[in-house]
Amino acid sequence: MSDAQHPVIRDPHAPANMVGSIGSIDSAVHDPLAALGPAPGSTSTRATSAADDSGRKFSADLDRGLARLDPLTVRPRISSRVLCAVFGVLMIIAAFGIWWLCVYTENGQSYDEIVWKQLPSNLPVWAAGVMNAVAQSWLVIAVSCVLGGVGVVVALIRRRWWLVGQMAVFAVVCLAVTQIKRLLPRPFIIQTDSPVANSAPSGHTMLAVASAVLLLIAVPRVARALAAVVGGAWSVLVGVSVMVGQWHRTSDVLMSILLVVGLALITLVFTRTSGMDDPGRRVSSVSVQIVGSVLITGGVLLMLYSAYVIWQVLPGLNIAASWSVHGAMVSSVVGIVGVAALAFGTLLALRHITAAPLSRLGLIGAPPAPPAQTR
Repeated sequence: MSDAQHPVIRDPHAPANMVGSIGSIDSAVHDPLAALGPAPGSTSTRATSAADDSGRKFSADLDRGLARLDPLTVRPRISSRVLCAVFGVLMIIAAFGIWWLCVYTENGQSYDEIVWKQLPSNLPVWAAGVMNAVAQSWLVIAVSCVLGGVGVVVALIRRRWWLVGQMAVFAVVCLAVTQIKRLLPRPFIIQTDSPVANSAPSGHTMLAVASAVLLLIAVPRVARALAAVVGGAWSVLVGVSVMVGQWHRTSDVLMSILLVVGLALITLVFTRTSGMDDPGRRVSSVSVQIVGSVLITGGVLLMLYSAYVIWQVLPGLNIAASWSVHGAMVSSVVGIVGVAALAFGTLLALRHITAAPLSRLGLIGAPPAPPAQTR
């Protein structure tokens, strides 16, 4: 019997060697079981599985290769690094500006002296109990080491090796900066009951703030806002407690907070891949937006209120007038809370835009969409 009795109509435009070709249809007609696919465990099944695995591996390698071509996977945006450098330098300048005003002016030394003498005996009973409990050298060191240690462990678990190096350099620099206490002068302008030697910056306050910074820059996105709140609260507790214990003056504490956070922001300028979020997880954070905005706004308002109170009591500072004592103490505590809130709010915001460079601001919006393809 000839083939003429079974004519086959061929499509001249049909793709060759593909599913749906004539050969596949013809084999399916003569072997109906072939349409059900290869039997499990057969050579064809293993070949298909190997091909799928190879395809997935190639796709993953391709994604990693394309990611390496994206500059945002290697370093944060230039604008983010510039912001870190600018705000870091401004905080360091502010730290030394506060120190100069409180050391080289009569009103500044009088202000520090009034708070140093009067704050321990004028706190509410509950606040005095808390501050005296915190004002234990061993406790400050122990809690600070735990906070900083948690940050280092988190970075190690996440295998962020460059970030671990950043944290180590930051810690060494902070330790070195505490030694400037021996170099900074304190001229004799007024007669004081407090020690005449320079006491700025406060080593315990710097330790507390540095440990909080290590925790904040190491944790992933979901925990950044909480780390900023915890770190800011611990810094304020230690800062006020060392004044209640008469270890340090107000200017010492303010200088310490600003110095450490300023150095931390400069450290973030050198952020690289391991210090950033994974490309697939870089999203805007509602918690960072809310907590950062509250900390920055509240910090600015508290600092303005503190400055206003100081301006009101300024005429009575150099004569230690009794009516200026309460205002000096209130402005001191409020100022420390405000500076800590502003510093940690700024650090939280800038840490997020260096770790998750979504847009030029880094805090709002979705990741940039790929360019539209034109035909």
